[in-house]
Amino acid sequence: MIKRLFISIFLFLFISVCAKAQCGALNDAIKPGEELSYELKFNWKFIWIDAGWAKMTVNTTNYNGRTCLKTDLESFTNKRIDMFFRMRDTLTCITSEDLVPLYFRKGAAEGKRYSVDDVKFSYRNGKCIVDQSRTVNGNIRKDFQESQVCVYDMLSILLQARSYDASDYEVGDKILFSMATGKDIEKQTLIYRGKEIYKAENNSKYRCLVFSLVEYVKGEEKEVITFYVTDDRNHLPVRLDMYLNFGSAKAFLKEIKGNKYPLDCIVK
Repeated sequence: MIKRLFISIFLFLFISVCAKAQCGALNDAIKPGEELSYELKFNWKFIWIDAGWAKMTVNTTNYNGRTCLKTDLESFTNKRIDMFFRMRDTLTCITSEDLVPLYFRKGAAEGKRYSVDDVKFSYRNGKCIVDQSRTVNGNIRKDFQESQVCVYDMLSILLQARSYDASDYEVGDKILFSMATGKDIEKQTLIYRGKEIYKAENNSKYRCLVFSLVEYVKGEEKEVITFYVTDDRNHLPVRLDMYLNFGSAKAFLKEIKGNKYPLDCIVK
């Protein structure tokens, strides 16, 4: 669940577009060399416990003979939490420089379960071709689909979404998109909640856009994650509130390196 929350961190500001159009986007927020570090905390019987850390980096790489962007997201629990639930998750995605998804891999060691999701994207005859597999404790399941709309993975969608302009959004707007999970293509829903001032633990105040990732259980809306992203051109996720089966968790941005623009969202 923790990997899902991180990854879903950035699943905002996205409206699905037809694969016959451009599956990429103008990269207006991210530059190679960006590094974001997060602190994880779990809630246990009204007590907040330091749980671990996560880090996301963006760099250039060569993929099939072309210069591309490579994004990595790592999330680890600390030794204290390892006694109850050990997590070591590593995610990698490769996109073109204009953010078209090309490849995604997720290796997740969570408790006694180890899984690997592997997704390859290609484009032919106006369709998005998704060739994916999921391996769990050595057992593999494969899936192959052709989609009329663009399909993204957990990381490539965040890269695209961060470049979009939310100025025309209204509170309650729902944003739909398609995402490859390793075993299927699923429809996801985000709801725009509005703007808030978020005060971080270091007393810095950020102007933020607030979004919720929701799922529907027997027709009822269930909130999965509420997240706060900076209301500036960087669109950096600074806080996540996560609702888990056993309680709740929060993630806080602790360090920023290589951001493309000044942090104009800070309230002085």
